[in-house]
Amino acid sequence: MIALRQVSLQRGTQALLEGADLTLHAGHKAGIVGPNGAGKSSLFKLLLGELAPDRGDVEMSGGQRIAHMAQEVEALDRAIVDYVLDGDRELRETEAALAAARESDHAHREAELHGAIESLDGYSAPARAAQLLVGLGFTQADLVRPLADFSGGWRMRVNLARTLFMPSDVLLLDEPTNHLDLDALLWLEQWLMRYPGTLLLISHDRDFLDAVCDHIVHFDRQTLVLYRGNYSTFERTRAEKLALQQAEAVKQQARREEIERFVARFRAQATKARQAQSRLKMLERMGDIAMAHADSPFHFTIPAADKTSHPLLVLDEARLGYRDAAGNETAQLDNVKLTLLPGQRIGLLGPNGAGKSTLIKSLTGELDLLSGRRVPGEHLAIGYFAQHQLEGLDLASTPFTHVQRLSPTAADLDIRKFLGGFGFQGDDAFGQVGRFSGGEKARLALALVAWQKPNLLLLDEPTNHLDLEMREALTEALAAFEGTVIIVSHDRHLLRATVDEFWRVADHRVEPFDGDLEDYRAWLKARLEGERREARVEKGERQGESAAPKEDRKANRRAAAELREKLRPLKKIRDRVEHAMERVQAELAVVEEALGDAELYTEAARKEELTATLARQGELKSRLDGLEAEWLAAEEKLEAMEAELGG
Repeated sequence: MIALRQVSLQRGTQALLEGADLTLHAGHKAGIVGPNGAGKSSLFKLLLGELAPDRGDVEMSGGQRIAHMAQEVEALDRAIVDYVLDGDRELRETEAALAAARESDHAHREAELHGAIESLDGYSAPARAAQLLVGLGFTQADLVRPLADFSGGWRMRVNLARTLFMPSDVLLLDEPTNHLDLDALLWLEQWLMRYPGTLLLISHDRDFLDAVCDHIVHFDRQTLVLYRGNYSTFERTRAEKLALQQAEAVKQQARREEIERFVARFRAQATKARQAQSRLKMLERMGDIAMAHADSPFHFTIPAADKTSHPLLVLDEARLGYRDAAGNETAQLDNVKLTLLPGQRIGLLGPNGAGKSTLIKSLTGELDLLSGRRVPGEHLAIGYFAQHQLEGLDLASTPFTHVQRLSPTAADLDIRKFLGGFGFQGDDAFGQVGRFSGGEKARLALALVAWQKPNLLLLDEPTNHLDLEMREALTEALAAFEGTVIIVSHDRHLLRATVDEFWRVADHRVEPFDGDLEDYRAWLKARLEGERREARVEKGERQGESAAPKEDRKANRRAAAELREKLRPLKKIRDRVEHAMERVQAELAVVEEALGDAELYTEAARKEELTATLARQGELKSRLDGLEAEWLAAEEKLEAMEAELGG
């Protein structure tokens, strides 16, 4: 159990918690949400003992092993699989003791230590560490490479794998999905759903919180409020709570004004003075009910260029990839033929390393084509947000100066108003960028893209570092943007709300993907299972076992592809029936609410209305029964076919 009792915490001049209470029981998976700077990371430090509360107590059940991601990554010369294995200190110490026992030829001690390693599940440890790294996007060949070979984002993935590998009863994860692509995020989601301990997760990804969490801890005005359910349930519950609070605040304000008017009128009259005095005391006793403030501080639009071209941009028989200093070429995508038209809204899907970022850089012109043609439209205006965009900001400058450099003649008031929509209000517009958090820098980078009025918006993981409120504001702005949009993102809510079609980047090709994100998840799963089957076959061949001929393997892959094609219409039938059920259930709820009116049964004049309403109820229930049977049949067929595909 984890318990905070009347905890107060202040960092510098800012009060983060004031008399906060929180109790989490073993096995809870709690998402920690609240605005940036509210104190989410400080809560983790309290639990780790790195911070002490100013007042109150932090209690944890004894003997709990806590795993959390280290901020500093050391041992850069270690192979990444060894770095992950180092996360289990007890295992490493036991292995070192075993090596020492062998060195001293102490057979009895050696036998004891072999037993200890077995009890620590040590003999499967290298395979488990490798599985974590591969799940997070590394290849088998990467596992023996030193940590120093990888960029900062990939080191974060190694650090995450090490954290997951640590034996733990409590797991603390602070923004684990930053620097992950959609494939790795889906894998991590499944891993955390199976995690048996207590999980505390700071995240700004609503779909991720929905899938993983069964409780939400909300930082609300220096207190901690625990909600049962996932993030969507939290949003609904909080909205209802705020609406009730707003109504109570309005009612209280009206009562306060009524009392104040009475006191003002009768305070001077001797006959009414005592009543006026008692009402003054009533005012003093009346606690303030705060007005509800759930609105996001971010409100902005992304204006599109005044002119556009038809088409905007064409790639013709293009070969995309990189040339090194010696002129050697590494191609990632071949024979790319695409035409971008005004108003298209495209999400790019594909396995890690397949070439999504390469495609976007080639569309911008930042990366030269290895061959083929790039034909821009006459009025093409590109707005490009890259994963490394934050590194290009001038740290010694201010948000205001950044915008002013783009448009020296723009009015100061227009610049300040524009920046205010991105959360840089008042003096914040003149703050030094070098002192900004990652989220503030990301907001500024997005603001600079929006200011340039593009008609083609290319966004490569734009939500990294953004909190939930800013993500929602970006989603709304993209939905209203009148130009063409291409997005690479692991934020499924953003993709679902802003794109109309998906393109799949895989196997050196770019092609339309006929399906939604659930279809893509199924495609990924089938692909991974196919790769595992091929790996098992190749391993058998290397060991001299009888393996299926290549023709048989090709036939198996072809059969699996045909099965996947058969899944699609079944999913469409199931989803269509599901939507029909939702509509009938909504109508049935309205009918049953009407039947809850007592007067419907007592007033003779409403007898016909009662008969018609009861008949409608019966009709809807009958239709719902039929739809449920249809849905069940489609679901059973789908499950049977998926099992066949999995086998």
